[in-house]
Amino acid sequence: MTVDTPSEEISVQSEQDTIRKILTTTGDTWAIVGLSSNERRAAHGVADVLQRYGKRIVPVHPKAETVHGEQGYASLDAIPFPVDVVDVFVNSELAGDVADQAVAIGAKAVWFQLGVIDEDAYERTRAAGLDMVMDRCPAIEIPRLG
Repeated sequence: MTVDTPSEEISVQSEQDTIRKILTTTGDTWAIVGLSSNERRAAHGVADVLQRYGKRIVPVHPKAETVHGEQGYASLDAIPFPVDVVDVFVNSELAGDVADQAVAIGAKAVWFQLGVIDEDAYERTRAAGLDMVMDRCPAIEIPRLG
């Protein structure tokens, strides 16, 4: 039998609070880095769920494709309007650079998808004042809020 220490319980609660904040009060414009028109990719389904929950999705992919009716952009800095959350669907090796770009464009939060982990990027992003979660999926978390 294992017993959670108080600090672990606080950490889990803090993460849940951050998830709730990002999904409910941070803002509704989500740039989804790695989102293309490929319907077999996880980003495509997650973008659909976010739209159904009232989020504006902004595809960010080198091809700058229109996805789910939304104009795509080749990079975060090419988006001509404010972005609230940057949702990251790239390999962990590339995710830190995306998090740094999110800070540079003035995003309020960064969300690393399931399997995307970069502890250094997490620390830099939090130190810059942004909310951040790692290794989570908003399409799984948002229905839990009800």
